[in-house]
Amino acid sequence: MKIHPAADVFPMLDPDELRDLAESIKAEGQYLPIILDADGTLLDGRNRLAACEIAGVEPRFTTYTGGDIAHVILGGNLRRRHITKGQKAMITAMACSLSGHSVRRQAKLHGLSRSRLSAANVVLEHAPHLAEKVRIGEMGLDAAHSLALENKARSATLQERHGRLREHAPDLAEQVTEGALTLDEAIATLDQRQEEERLQHPVREADALRLADGDTAPPLAQLAEQGGITWHQAHQRAEEFLTQRQDAIHQARQALQLIAESWPIIRDLAARGDTPYTRDILDGLTPEARTLAQDLTTLV
Repeated sequence: MKIHPAADVFPMLDPDELRDLAESIKAEGQYLPIILDADGTLLDGRNRLAACEIAGVEPRFTTYTGGDIAHVILGGNLRRRHITKGQKAMITAMACSLSGHSVRRQAKLHGLSRSRLSAANVVLEHAPHLAEKVRIGEMGLDAAHSLALENKARSATLQERHGRLREHAPDLAEQVTEGALTLDEAIATLDQRQEEERLQHPVREADALRLADGDTAPPLAQLAEQGGITWHQAHQRAEEFLTQRQDAIHQARQALQLIAESWPIIRDLAARGDTPYTRDILDGLTPEARTLAQDLTTLV
């Protein structure tokens, strides 16, 4: 006999319980009929049908002609079964997924916890192999839900990483699809590319400044592009150049400030010309300072 998929979700009685039911039917008769739909598909009463076969009793059937088949299947089984609340939630979620009926409606009709049904749906979607264990009572819903949430988080991370590849490196995404690269390898390559792109701008800015300052050394970006140095090394050298340049500017400013403060003395030496006073001052200087003083006096 054809069994409705939603009814088939409910686990059968264990052998001892089934024998007890068969003995009861044999002794007292079949109390409840087996419910079929208009096409002869069994909606409720699989255990009664099996027990009748064991007992050698002709089963009694009735035909359901109403519209809400899921209500008939779930209502009959959820009330009579000695199953846990977690099993009830999982079985309801599975039955609704097979029949297309609303889980929310069934929760309201049968007084089921919406939070448990939500957990069951998470397990169905993200750990379907555990859903079966919950259904037959081998695993609790809470334990399966925790593992399903871990799967969900991993799945979200994988989707995010694949999405990042598709957006920023379609060539790497294609290689992952073809099996030429693992996802981790592709992400590492993308990270390296993006890091190099981040470093290139300041390196090129430093190169432009060096060129404007009159530096004739090969550009750092050129060396990196040719493979002579890495972009990290180029960036480090660019930062060193900028630091040294700033130090040189600071020292030059200080030196020029000292010259400006001493300019009245230079003017006085220029006005005195080749006098004993001037010669005595110049003779007490180092050769470099004396040459500077002589050059400056010519500018006054």
